[in-house]
Amino acid sequence: METTSFDTDLSLFKYDHLEQLPAAYRDLEEPEREERITAAREALGDDVVLLGHNYQRREIVEHADFIGDSYQLSKHAADADAPYVIFAGVTFMAESADIITDDDQTVILPSMEASCPMAGMAEALQVDVAWAEITAATDANIIPITYMNSYADLKAFCAEQGGLVCTSSNAHRAFEWAFERGDKVLFLPDKHLGENTAYRLGMEDDIVEWDPWDPESKDPAKVAEHDIILWEGYCQVHERFRVSHIEQIREEHPDAQVVVHPECRREVVEAADVVGSTSTICETVADADPGDTWAIGTEIHLARHLARWHPEVNVLPLCGDACMDCNAMRQIDPNYLTWVLEELVEGRERNVIEVAPEEKELARVALDRMLEV
Repeated sequence: METTSFDTDLSLFKYDHLEQLPAAYRDLEEPEREERITAAREALGDDVVLLGHNYQRREIVEHADFIGDSYQLSKHAADADAPYVIFAGVTFMAESADIITDDDQTVILPSMEASCPMAGMAEALQVDVAWAEITAATDANIIPITYMNSYADLKAFCAEQGGLVCTSSNAHRAFEWAFERGDKVLFLPDKHLGENTAYRLGMEDDIVEWDPWDPESKDPAKVAEHDIILWEGYCQVHERFRVSHIEQIREEHPDAQVVVHPECRREVVEAADVVGSTSTICETVADADPGDTWAIGTEIHLARHLARWHPEVNVLPLCGDACMDCNAMRQIDPNYLTWVLEELVEGRERNVIEVAPEEKELARVALDRMLEV
């Protein structure tokens, strides 16, 4: 990379060493799988902590020691004494866990295919090229902010350029932190979270988008005239939601309230009753009165979990039968979990996620800055 002091590679090549599921594990049925997972957990005891993201299927979260969103789970891993952390999430989450856990803890991602599409929309090598073009077009001080849903090398890039990381719940504070130290913000990879944050701060007129896939639309000088530069990236789950889904829910359930994630489109956020992170969504349903109806605008498995966890509340997926799961989270198949656990029982580590030392050090700086806001 031209503008940073460390070398990196595209995620496609960085994790090409991770292993596929052996044939003997591909046809396991749930009863046998449950028994084998339980036996492996008992054999490993406190040597393993299993983290289950909110978007994982029931067969995963039922075995998890902790269930939550990505950074919350990484903190649980850091607080644990277990030498092995199995992260039932996606690659960038396992990287975050590796960044903040001790050096003697090993982070395992059960499936090599669990790679977040949105994180892949802003590879550090790609951002580095855009950064050189944009900063060359202005004397203003630009502060990069990356959403937690990004690879470790992009977090490291932001740290080296004076920026930081944010979550969906503290993005507005990260923007304020950046504007206290610079003139402009480059926010990536999620343009919808960036736009919703700009509106929250009353800066919606200062937005411009940078589309790295459309060379004809890129004008660094024009982009540099704006205070908030949004990278052309998005979550494929949350971008599916439309205002029509909210209208349909309210037509079918006149008393329904709607809570959506801030990764949703701006018009969906404006139409919802409550907007917030997965933690906020969970708290909203937990605090609801019995008999209340809440439509959930996020990944379908969290809506299903909330319906099971809070049977006194009428929990509905916002887009009904059209709602789909996250195709990256789906790759953490319970059979993969069975395999990596049984391999650990035999003393073999599979699919270890390890961030390069220099990237890890810089990424931790970006995370530490987030904790300041």
